[in-house]
Amino acid sequence: MLVRWGRLLARRGRLVVTTGMLLVIAAAVFGFGVFDKLQAGGFDDPGSESGQAAEAERVTFGRHEADLVAIYSSDSMSVEDPAFEQAVDDVVTGLPDDAVTSVVTWYDTGDPALVSEDRQATQVVVSLAGADQDALSESADEVQPALEAEGLTTDIAGQYAVFGDVNETVGEDIARAESISMPLVLILCLIIFGSVVAAFMPVGIGAIAVFGSFAIVHVLTMFTDISVFAINIITLLGMGLAIDYALFIVSRFREELAARPGTGREGVADAVVTTVATAGRTVMVSGLTVAAALASLLIFPQGFLRSMSIGGIAAVLVAMTAALTILPATLALVGRRIDSGRMPWRRRRSRAYDDQGAWARLARSVMRRPIAYAAPIVIVLLTLGAPFLGASWGSVDERVLPEDAPSRVASEKLATEFGGEQSTANIVVTGADGSQLREYVTSVDEVDGVSGARVLAQGTESGEPAALVQATWDGGSQAETSQTIVEDIRSIDPGTGADALVGGQTASAVDLIDSIGSRLPWMGLLVVAVMLVLLFLAFGSLVLPIKAVVMNAISIVASFGVVTWIFADGNLEGLLGFTSTGYLDATQPILMLAILFGLSMDYEVFLLSRVREQWDITVDNTEAVATGVQRTGGIITSAALLLAVVIGAFATSGIVFIKMIGVGMLVALLVDATIVRALLVPATMKLLGRANWWAPGPMRRWWERHGIRETGSPEESPVESSILVR
Repeated sequence: MLVRWGRLLARRGRLVVTTGMLLVIAAAVFGFGVFDKLQAGGFDDPGSESGQAAEAERVTFGRHEADLVAIYSSDSMSVEDPAFEQAVDDVVTGLPDDAVTSVVTWYDTGDPALVSEDRQATQVVVSLAGADQDALSESADEVQPALEAEGLTTDIAGQYAVFGDVNETVGEDIARAESISMPLVLILCLIIFGSVVAAFMPVGIGAIAVFGSFAIVHVLTMFTDISVFAINIITLLGMGLAIDYALFIVSRFREELAARPGTGREGVADAVVTTVATAGRTVMVSGLTVAAALASLLIFPQGFLRSMSIGGIAAVLVAMTAALTILPATLALVGRRIDSGRMPWRRRRSRAYDDQGAWARLARSVMRRPIAYAAPIVIVLLTLGAPFLGASWGSVDERVLPEDAPSRVASEKLATEFGGEQSTANIVVTGADGSQLREYVTSVDEVDGVSGARVLAQGTESGEPAALVQATWDGGSQAETSQTIVEDIRSIDPGTGADALVGGQTASAVDLIDSIGSRLPWMGLLVVAVMLVLLFLAFGSLVLPIKAVVMNAISIVASFGVVTWIFADGNLEGLLGFTSTGYLDATQPILMLAILFGLSMDYEVFLLSRVREQWDITVDNTEAVATGVQRTGGIITSAALLLAVVIGAFATSGIVFIKMIGVGMLVALLVDATIVRALLVPATMKLLGRANWWAPGPMRRWWERHGIRETGSPEESPVESSILVR
């Protein structure tokens, strides 16, 4: 199949490139409209108890969540000053009725918690109108400008203020990451490829991947909500993988050209066909593998994870498609001019083609003492992963933002000037009579750590009595003690015939952790099953896929341990510019698992493809491994370096969990591309010997007929026959 595709691209290169460029231009114009369609948040499970509580509260009582908290302060007036009160009253009366369901002030309630200790500041708690997060975000956008008070200093906290600042920070992060990574990537491509024309190929494919993914996601926003964080994953994976894939394709094309000196256009066409059939096959398997790993995130109900999955899949598939269409067609047109603009250090024949080079010598050295290499490496990687065993979990709050973000400044002002952090749970109680409700409120009030419980509102739901109860306690909403309090409240029996749904930010975090924990085993099974199937289709072995999964799991565990040590334990805060929350956001390791499993398989497939190619020729395991490592060592190192630049730029993000993903991926990438591929793979393949390629007879025969092979059938064309005997 790929041979025929390569022949078509070689014949119709000009048409393919022209059509492709027109589509890319259209995608770029349409795709940039996606930024106005994306949503913030998406960390909650609508079907969880906290999600049901929020919906029941909205329907029966109207929202009473602290969606926005305006803090008004003055250096010269106290809250009792008539001018202060008038300024606050003017704001409250001027709020749009259609965007607000509840406004709570000290002037209305006399609640001392709403006044600062120096009595020169007060809070106004605003609950927004909206049936879903999209509508709530729109209400927040409408309300926030109206909260500015004349003559007073205004700070705005609350989860929707945080979401707004996250949106703004994400846009700034993307612009900064691209400004950092793109010049460095281009310089490194010039160094790696040694010519101007070749260097621009990966950068061009990366741009195509990003623009195309933006367009796809823009279309999808017409049918479903997609989080703003999808843009980060598109830029990271789209640019990173496209550069990797272009590097694989261009490097193999130059290798094939070097093997066909002076054969004119026919030689160029043959080189394109062979490149598509070999490196193109590797790119296809890699792209499908990464996309499948990301698709596993779709089993989670959280919009954040589903959006990252959608964005990542779009980025990977567009990068793969561009690398298998526009790039080979461009190479067919460029031909031997691929080396135009040659740099002074560029040699006519790379040492990568020398099967006795440094990488081969390293592989043979490892295979002479495989246990001496493998055992210490596994021990060190597992030791690096040890901190992950003690990780605690939570969800996002204002600390994910930079220290100078307005909503974070306001949140810290709440904590310092109003008696410390406080958390609440809103509880919807239905079917309880008067005595049951009083007994339930008393029981909630007696929970260890709860400072107070009260009935906020009463009404009816489906003909039954309903009440909204609020419990308050000291401490951050994501603290372990807060999570314990919510679990204790949920354990209280509201009485015969009554039901209680506990909601609020802490309850959402508890439900998030439970939701992810319950689905994680299924995600793991799905990822492993898909990896095993795809790798069997690629290599015709049952042993290699299992070995690949185990080694990738070890390198991923090491990266998890490092991010736990840094981000949960608070090490390197000053160097990396973040504030540790003391826990890991429960969604991030899941996201990292999907991305890293896919990326790890990227290099595994590339290396093993060359090993398999040599094994088919020599049937010598040691020689096949040494040649495969030699032919791919420099390219994998170069690809890892380029991807590290792209990922490293995202590690500068002002959003802590995006920074964490960047750092974790960077660690895993460097470990995977160096220690695992150069040392652990040769060692384990030597230990397994011929068993590397074992599969039961029926499966092997099936693979020989239907597997993803690097070649077509011999009778299809002379070019295909030449590929088979290479």
